[in-house]
Amino acid sequence: MTNANEPRSVALPARIRELGPLSENLWWSWRPQAEDLYRDLDPILFESLEENPVLLLRRVDPERLQQAATDPVYLARYDDVIAQFASLRNSGAAATWVGIHQPAMIERPVAYFSAEFGVHPTLPIYSGGLGVLAGDHTKAASDLGLPLVGISLLYRQGYLRQRLSQDGWQLDVTSPLEPGAEPTTPVLDADGKPLCVEIILDDPTVPVRLQIWCVQVGRVSLFLLDADVEGNPDWTRTVSSRLYGGDQEHRLRQEKILGIGGVRALKAMDINPVYWHGNEGHAGFHLLERVREWVDQGLTFAEATERVNASSVFTSHTPVPAGHDVFPPHLMDRYFSYFWPQLGLDREEFLALGHHDASGDGFNMTALSMRLSGYRNGVSARHGEITRAMWHDLWPDVETPLAPITSITNGVHLPTWISPPLQTLLDRYLPADWRERMQEEEVWHPILEVPDEEFWAVRLQNNRTLLAYLHEYSRRRWASGEIDPKQVVASGPFLQPQPLTVGFARRFATYKRATLLFSDPDRLARILTDPARPVQLIFAGKAHPADDGGKRLIQEIFWRSLDPKFEGRIAFAEDYDMMLASRLYGGVDIWLNNPRAPLEASGTSGMKAAANGALNLSILDGWWIEGFAANHDAGWGIAPSELMESKGDEADADAIFTALERHVIPLFYERDINDLPLRWIHMSKEAIRTLAPLFSSQRMVIEYINRLYVPASEGGARWMAQPVAAGGE
Repeated sequence: MTNANEPRSVALPARIRELGPLSENLWWSWRPQAEDLYRDLDPILFESLEENPVLLLRRVDPERLQQAATDPVYLARYDDVIAQFASLRNSGAAATWVGIHQPAMIERPVAYFSAEFGVHPTLPIYSGGLGVLAGDHTKAASDLGLPLVGISLLYRQGYLRQRLSQDGWQLDVTSPLEPGAEPTTPVLDADGKPLCVEIILDDPTVPVRLQIWCVQVGRVSLFLLDADVEGNPDWTRTVSSRLYGGDQEHRLRQEKILGIGGVRALKAMDINPVYWHGNEGHAGFHLLERVREWVDQGLTFAEATERVNASSVFTSHTPVPAGHDVFPPHLMDRYFSYFWPQLGLDREEFLALGHHDASGDGFNMTALSMRLSGYRNGVSARHGEITRAMWHDLWPDVETPLAPITSITNGVHLPTWISPPLQTLLDRYLPADWRERMQEEEVWHPILEVPDEEFWAVRLQNNRTLLAYLHEYSRRRWASGEIDPKQVVASGPFLQPQPLTVGFARRFATYKRATLLFSDPDRLARILTDPARPVQLIFAGKAHPADDGGKRLIQEIFWRSLDPKFEGRIAFAEDYDMMLASRLYGGVDIWLNNPRAPLEASGTSGMKAAANGALNLSILDGWWIEGFAANHDAGWGIAPSELMESKGDEADADAIFTALERHVIPLFYERDINDLPLRWIHMSKEAIRTLAPLFSSQRMVIEYINRLYVPASEGGARWMAQPVAAGGE
């Protein structure tokens, strides 16, 4: 097996030819100096191409490339970046965190399965927090030297591009990937042909071929499966075309490709993971395929599950029952009736693997993953408690608090999410190797020594960058005739750099209560339009295509933004993605989060905002319970109401309004003679100092390694060292 890693056919000057290979490894995306090499070739073009260096190199003026190849300043920066890139590619893992602290793990690769990966907007195979978390996990694995391979699907139509209609209703627009525009390369077989594997969807006489594509994410390889292969039946070629598209049956087909196809793809590439990690229940079928492989070698089902159990990690991300995939028996019959005999099971025994009382006779993917994985976790301390309560009946002889499900709180990849101007400031005051030690608390102490005026200047710069980004997006859409005046007004043309800026951006699920503050519009209007202390509110986020409740929330915000009583201080930023998110995290002053507790499993957007110096104003749920406990100077925690829904919403809204009126707004507008909000700046620095290391993806992955990966890898290594004897064990 080989990867077709030759650079795209772009005629680059010899002196800067490494820009080609660099553009195809997403490592560049979390190194601002590397990104600037592309941006500086043509800033306007780079922005218009959504920061896609592969496309930039094709479309930039060749004369500009020649100029860069003779510019000594550009070349000095180029040489420095390429030297770092060469070190990444050529050096082993011995000098990384894993090589130093867990050297045995260097020889124990892990396969990480996820239905989505949010690595960069140029690869739009993510919808929200689950995928972005997987992307951050992958980047941290690369930084730490953890030998990880990712498995997912190549969604050629990506996820939805959000457009709002003239009445504010979300339109789900597809945006097919431009061939060759994404940083993928085909995996080739020994004859130089695209490598494919076969799986059965429903008809054992009609195998479906899956092509394997590779994306390099630093040291990590991410392999993507694609059913759009010539020779496949027409209806199967669209199965992997769109993330979360289609009905329940379509979802089952995708999960079968991910789980069973993923295991077979690794085998075809001669990649032999020692242990395996399923990111949410979507990936659960990989467990069944691995059991089938052991049974095929002669083990009983019980013996095979013992081996799989000992080497498998499973992470659940949702405390919401609707967030767990449950497939009806008739679909399981159609798609697995040929499969369960290969496990040595009958129908009832097979369906029992996915049984959970709360799901009736449905096949619950989380229950399957819980049963067949030996190591299980939720994604915050509170979510761990909720998850044990939800699933303790899988272990009827164990008391709920002792159910074998732990928790590892999520983290975020700081070099991806901290704004470039702030990273430049950190480079001047933090230790030179802060990116290699970002999980260490002492690394961040020097942030307190940054002069207040320098720190505040960066905060103001990021705010201006955010507003300029929103205004330019609206201008382009208006100039192209795509939106009418109402849509322009809703997009935030009246936002200004001086007011306190509050951001609310996330998936628009109803439990996240995006419109909570509109429960008292008059009180909100008084806050936003105070001439001495104005406030502005920026919303962003997509609703799931099938979630009309979430779409109605977006529509309400759209119409509220047009109400003159708010004086244009409410905006809805369209098409929330990683690019818009990064501007929001850097540019807002307050990050607002008001879920209905305890339905927030973790939440990571507030972590990213905090790492940029924004202060959190949030209901105490998910990660913020731990974040606020770590440092009360990092923001404000709102104790969730214990009243029933409507009364609870009213009480929570009142608590947030009160916090804004009595604490947040007065503190922001308390200025010294130089117009510096000194106490606010102190809290902003404290948020970075405390929360950045504690909620970094490096801390998260290190915790996975020490607590779950090491024992899972030991279990996997033990069984791999004991081959199956003829006739089984």
